[in-house]
Amino acid sequence: MRKHLLAMAAVTAFVASAPLCATAQTADTLTRIKGSGTVNMGVRDSSGVLSYSLGDGKYAGYHVEICQHIIANIEKAVGRKLSVKYQLVNSQNRIQLVENGTVDMECGSTTNTLARQKDVAFALTTYVEEVRLAVRSNSGIASVKNLGGKTVATTRGTTSVQTLRRQARAHGVEFNEAFGNDHADSFQLLETGRADAFLMDGQILAGHIAHAKNPADFKIVGEVLSVEPIAIMFQKDDAAFKKIADDTIQDLQQSGELAKIYDKWFMQATPPKNTRLGLPPSETTKAAWASLNDKPMEDYSKK
Repeated sequence: MRKHLLAMAAVTAFVASAPLCATAQTADTLTRIKGSGTVNMGVRDSSGVLSYSLGDGKYAGYHVEICQHIIANIEKAVGRKLSVKYQLVNSQNRIQLVENGTVDMECGSTTNTLARQKDVAFALTTYVEEVRLAVRSNSGIASVKNLGGKTVATTRGTTSVQTLRRQARAHGVEFNEAFGNDHADSFQLLETGRADAFLMDGQILAGHIAHAKNPADFKIVGEVLSVEPIAIMFQKDDAAFKKIADDTIQDLQQSGELAKIYDKWFMQATPPKNTRLGLPPSETTKAAWASLNDKPMEDYSKK
């Protein structure tokens, strides 16, 4: 009888502790990285100068470089040299791949929102985006008011189209929607005449126009439709990983290196075609640097 009770007690203790161990393991990104020796970096192939493909499985950009600084500090924390595996993500699957641990951190162009904070976490904001419209230079479209009956392209899984719908309703304007699977696909809808406008982050629009066959054929127009904090994304409830990411960004900002990285990607010629975006930091981006925070988009809309 005593042996039976001891055995039952052991089973009960194991069952009770198992979920706790599983939960801790799921949220412990640093332990997973240390064990594998690899960081899985989520990247985009056409997110302007934040994250884009160089070809041959190589990626670059403003957020990719910031993530490289974070990885250097992760190496110090786990005490070993790490390899980086690039995991291509898109607007539809990026949240899920971070949430399930396939991607350790996503270094693309993701907006920090209250809804997304229920599933994932964000580092301190490193870039604040202004959403605009790109159109053909001879289109006659200058604002949301001119979109009546027009077709507007945007990328699946992004937040911008909800804002445009609200503003269009306020002006009594109805427009048609077309969706690209990624930003390059969405710009192609505009470029080939299947859409009259492309709605997206301003720097993404500027990047695609700069790389177009005839850049002068396109322009960015209209009012700023929304202001969105863009941040590096990782698993929720992982305080140790967030601390390394946030401390890295804080150190880059305090040393002046963050502004230099911005200048490199937004103001100077970038590979592979040596095109130049020429987009200085907005006042909202400079304010985010001056007072680093991880506030969601909804906080910006209150201003």
